[in-house]
Amino acid sequence: MSLYLFILIVLVTLAVVGLIVGVSNDAVNFLNSAIGSKIAARWVILTVASIGILAGTLASNGMMEIARSGLFHPAMFTFNDIMMIFLAVMICNVMLLDMFNTFGLPTSTTVSMIFELLGAAVFVALYKIWKAEPGTVSELSSYINSSSALKLISAILASVVVAFVFGSIIMFFSRLLFSFRYKRTFRRYGAIWCGLCLTAIAYFALFKGLKGSTMKDTDFMLFISNNIEIMLLSFFIGFSILLAFLQHSFKINILKIVVLAGTGALALSFAGNDLVNFIGVSMGGVTSYEIAGEAIISTGGNIEIGSLMMSELSNPDKPIEVTQFYLLIAGIIMVLSLWFSKKARTVTETEINLSRQGDGAERFGSTPASRALVRSARALNKQFSALLPDSVNKFIDSRFKITNYDKKNKASFDQIRAAMNLTVSALLISTATSFNLPLSTTYVTFMVAMGSSLSDRAWGRESAVYRITGVLTVITGWFVTALVAFTIAAIIGFLLVWGGIIAIVTLLVLCAIVLIQSSLLHKKREKKQLDEENLTGENMSVIEKCKEDVYLAFERMSRIYTQSLKGLAVEDRKKLKKLYKESKELHKKEKERKTFEMGATLVKLQQDEAVSTGHYYVQVVDYLYEVSESLLNITKASFEYIDNNHPGLSDEQIADLESLNKAVTAVYTSIMNMLRTSDFSEFESTLAKRDSMFDLFASNIKAQIKRMKGNESSMHCSILYLDIVSETKTMMLQSRNMMKAQRLFLGYEQVEKKKKEKKN
Repeated sequence: MSLYLFILIVLVTLAVVGLIVGVSNDAVNFLNSAIGSKIAARWVILTVASIGILAGTLASNGMMEIARSGLFHPAMFTFNDIMMIFLAVMICNVMLLDMFNTFGLPTSTTVSMIFELLGAAVFVALYKIWKAEPGTVSELSSYINSSSALKLISAILASVVVAFVFGSIIMFFSRLLFSFRYKRTFRRYGAIWCGLCLTAIAYFALFKGLKGSTMKDTDFMLFISNNIEIMLLSFFIGFSILLAFLQHSFKINILKIVVLAGTGALALSFAGNDLVNFIGVSMGGVTSYEIAGEAIISTGGNIEIGSLMMSELSNPDKPIEVTQFYLLIAGIIMVLSLWFSKKARTVTETEINLSRQGDGAERFGSTPASRALVRSARALNKQFSALLPDSVNKFIDSRFKITNYDKKNKASFDQIRAAMNLTVSALLISTATSFNLPLSTTYVTFMVAMGSSLSDRAWGRESAVYRITGVLTVITGWFVTALVAFTIAAIIGFLLVWGGIIAIVTLLVLCAIVLIQSSLLHKKREKKQLDEENLTGENMSVIEKCKEDVYLAFERMSRIYTQSLKGLAVEDRKKLKKLYKESKELHKKEKERKTFEMGATLVKLQQDEAVSTGHYYVQVVDYLYEVSESLLNITKASFEYIDNNHPGLSDEQIADLESLNKAVTAVYTSIMNMLRTSDFSEFESTLAKRDSMFDLFASNIKAQIKRMKGNESSMHCSILYLDIVSETKTMMLQSRNMMKAQRLFLGYEQVEKKKKEKKN
């Protein structure tokens, strides 16, 4: 039993880790609406969610729902098989969820657990069939309950479409009622609307959050179940009257009550039902170990414990349960993870970024699928609008006219949408629960948020293609979750039953390495983001931020250019690859600045009393983008040339490029000094240096043409050399234009003109 005791300890340890990575991903289910709308301070939102988690934990009966749903038949597996299946599931689950957290992608812990159990059970069963004499694959049906698994999967996938459609429709009518300028209308109908929302949330908390809990058979819950219509009507009337009183008598923002109540209810449901996704499998291992211990005692130790058949594990009279003490410990771990997990914030930011109302840098790019969907949606919208009278279309457009609803707090969307997201999610989840339909709370809450964003016109023509790419990426990740979870758990399960203790130790070491590497990767990504935010801190004015951005971008370009020519000279492939990657990131950043950030910056410049020179900032950004594009062409051509193992440059070519590099460095050093100090007194002398380089460009090109005529240089080498000279010339031209625009943007000429007037 010593081996199985070790496995049991590992299972419990992985359960703790699973709680941490699980809550880091599932936190988006109940936090995003409150955080995105800035309904309250973050600590207030987390406090409400923590109370909901602890309440749901204490109310849960800790049943391992996934195992009890019949995905596999325990009676067909031995004690050794069951322990290996559970261990495979936990190893796979921890690694998979942690990777999703690292890249900030929300996924379903329920779906991952289902497919991990299926994958491990299927391949352990196949291993048993393979070793049997004789054994055929057709026997697999006696091990796996495929009909139950298909029911679970189909219901969960259907919830994705339903959630998106309902989120879109209900948000449309909610916005049609209140518009973005909702304060006046909300004073009239807000209490009734919020009363409906709170009723739906209360219904959800009672019949989803507490369904299957220790309270399910109490007289109170039975009374509510038998009088549900009267109870809901009473809730609606009572909530509406109470909210109207608070709104009109004490001027309380009742939307905050709805959003915080929805946050707490979803957190309660998460802890009360989804908690077992993280610890249920490990607790199943504890129960299996106890069954094996009882068998040893009953037989006086005269039993081969590894071959004990586990029919007792599926005994309906002995369900797998977790004591209240363990549930409380699990709840505390979840609360601590909620407060301190940085990866939870990363996952939260992904959904908020996709649903935000307004312009800004988009995290995802454009794909053919997203572009096709946008074109189809626009065509469909035109056909639908043509069916309606012009007066109706004008009325709808007026209700969806976006305003700066929360400029002070910089909310990603307003409180109407936040309340609607929580309400629709609660309604869909509680309705599915009442019909005993399984679903993923992550899928429902995410798709409701995306549907409401689309309906709320957060996905305008400026951003729709990028937002849809993001949604498709997340949804694809869900399918990948299922496939990867099944595959990895299957491989791990097979290796465990085949390799024994050696496989166990090896896979645990691999799991530890994956967790460490993903943690380092996340820290690196987080540090990079933090550095970028610090460069444009709140203490700097808009003009100072622009100056700092331009200087840092130019300094980075100068460094990459110089190192690229040096790396090309010594044929340093790794260095060139790194520089190519860095220049690609820089070019992407400058493209995002030009596409997404420039408009918002111009608005801020007007507020910062820079209206007269703000239009020059457009030129600065455009020229910076052109410089970055030329630099990207140079690094790409240099890396691909060396990567393709072409012959190195000749000594003459290297000498020519070194002289070119020195001349460029001299000009760029002067430019960077002016950018850093905002003193452009050396502008004319710097232009003179730059103009003198045109003779150098011409002589370099002539020298290369001469080498080509004398067959001293290969075709690929000649093309590379001429591309570098040509792109360098473009860089110098655009750098000069950028400096001139920057000088005008900062008003340097006007300052100098005033100084001269004072002297005269």
